[in-house]
Amino acid sequence: MRSKSGFSFFSKITSSRKRPSFSIPSKSYDFSGIDKTIDNAAEIIEKWNTEYVSSNNFYSLFCESKREAKKFVRRVKELQNAMDLLIREDPSSDHLLRAQRLMQIAMKRLQKEFLQILSMNRAHLDPESVSTRSPTSVVSNDEGAWHDYRSVGDSIIEVEEVSKNSRTELKSIAECMISAGYAKECANTYKSIRKSIVDESIYRLGVEKISSSKAKKMPYEVVELKTKRWIEAVKVSMKTLFISEKTLCDEVFESSASLRESCFRDISKEGALLLFGFPETVAVRDKKNPHMEKIFPLLDMYCMITENLLAIEAIFSFPSISAVRTQAHSSLTRLSESILSHLAEFESEIRKDTSKTMVRGGGVHPMTISVMDHISRLSEYSSSLMDILDGSPSSSPDKSMLPKSYFNVTESEGSPSSELKVRFAWLILVLLCKIDGKAEMYKEFSMQYLFLTNNLQHVVSRARSTNLKQLLGDDWITRHFEKVKQFARSYERLAWDPLVSMCPTISTCETVGMSNEEAKMQSEKFNESFEKTCEAQSECVIPDLKLLDEMRMSIRRKLLPIYRDFYNAHRNAVMLIGKEGGWNIRYTPEDIEYRLSELFTGKGISDNRYVCMEDLCVVRTATTTGSLSCRRKTRSLSCRRF
Repeated sequence: MRSKSGFSFFSKITSSRKRPSFSIPSKSYDFSGIDKTIDNAAEIIEKWNTEYVSSNNFYSLFCESKREAKKFVRRVKELQNAMDLLIREDPSSDHLLRAQRLMQIAMKRLQKEFLQILSMNRAHLDPESVSTRSPTSVVSNDEGAWHDYRSVGDSIIEVEEVSKNSRTELKSIAECMISAGYAKECANTYKSIRKSIVDESIYRLGVEKISSSKAKKMPYEVVELKTKRWIEAVKVSMKTLFISEKTLCDEVFESSASLRESCFRDISKEGALLLFGFPETVAVRDKKNPHMEKIFPLLDMYCMITENLLAIEAIFSFPSISAVRTQAHSSLTRLSESILSHLAEFESEIRKDTSKTMVRGGGVHPMTISVMDHISRLSEYSSSLMDILDGSPSSSPDKSMLPKSYFNVTESEGSPSSELKVRFAWLILVLLCKIDGKAEMYKEFSMQYLFLTNNLQHVVSRARSTNLKQLLGDDWITRHFEKVKQFARSYERLAWDPLVSMCPTISTCETVGMSNEEAKMQSEKFNESFEKTCEAQSECVIPDLKLLDEMRMSIRRKLLPIYRDFYNAHRNAVMLIGKEGGWNIRYTPEDIEYRLSELFTGKGISDNRYVCMEDLCVVRTATTTGSLSCRRKTRSLSCRRF
């Protein structure tokens, strides 16, 4: 600690303290009481003079001798009061010079003690004391990464526990130094230790400064990993690091509002700006190169900031640290813009898809699966998306472009939830219209309707089993399931009704009086048609088990009772004529039922040209890549059957 002249020292202490409340003594004041006060202070101050103690063998008064430490602070305060009195009564007194020298020794000791207590907290974040790896090494697996974050969080908690136990001592020293005019020295000591704790914690949590140019060159996988780390870092920082740091500042410097603000600002501002500036860097990077997969990390960051926004406003409430609040809001704005760009690109990608990927058997198209996966996942962020879309009304589709009665908005017009419902309904309609066009790749009309049945079933099933149900409403779900049934009936009519219509009935046999020979011909004709129909439909698939059972049951109800009546009416004749007569009924009702039970499993798919996976077989033909000239200029849709 630098030496001070008597004048500068006296100016320092008088400018930093209020005048004592006791009355000013006259010049005949008896200084014997002051002599005793100075002697009592000298006894303990000289005892703990740091001049005779090496830094390597420092014995902490506050850590080892609590009672002695309290006595030390009390004597220093008494000495300070005595000095105030001497400055007013006899500034040239030898007593004052002696008190000045003692106060300088005491301040050196207190500053050393202050540093020692703070360093004990700092020690818990030294590299050898924390069982974590460097952030650059945490790339092998998520489990290891989460372990590291927990370790860092535990370390910070441990530090704050030590701080909590030492707050009384830190506060006592700070008050004593501030009242003696050593506020700057006290604050600088505090900042130097605590800022390193915040900065190192932010670094260990994997948050680092990334320039825009560097972010642009980073592979998306690296950015995604850094985003995951950032989310965990915010959780730890907001729940532990920043709130604990502010609380500690408020308690230690309770006697000085200006020091509370300046200390917390200088300690936390840089780390907080680094933390809340990361999302903006990523958002600007991804906005220029949107892709649907990238939207979810952006939404996660948006949610993380909004969830902590009130805490950010409260913790960083000082005017001098408003830049942190501004940065958090700026990141939200950039994230919103980037998310809207991704949503627009998502719709555009669906529209521009011109691939000729044909699903064998009329199954669910890969695009349907992929798009519904994304839309269903998007619905989990409905609250955040309502906020984002509410600020961008021009980004929502016009309700007039939705087919009449396609979508029923029950909320008030223009409300955020209404706009979000329209957005999701529109995205699904864009998908369905694209599926409607892809159905044209099937030559048989029956396969077109089976394809539409399967794909719409998948869309509505996903909607019903996710948050989309709450967004779109029961009416939307019911209406589209009814459409699934319509498509299924169209498939049955085209694929199976010709067979049903030629099946003889028992009533025909009784009315016309069908002979055995005529029955034989009718049976053979039916057998041939049944085999052809089963063969033609053997490639058909229905992945949805409930729809599969319903379709089989519907076909059985149409075909089996009629055939069973015919079979029972002519069974005796067949048994009498036997094979010698050249007539043998090839299928019993049980055989028919068994063949029908094998329908829609895709057993007829055996061509090696087709790529088959679980519940999906596709054949890839030429793919036409959309060019810039193919970009849509309007939102009009060609959707014949939806």
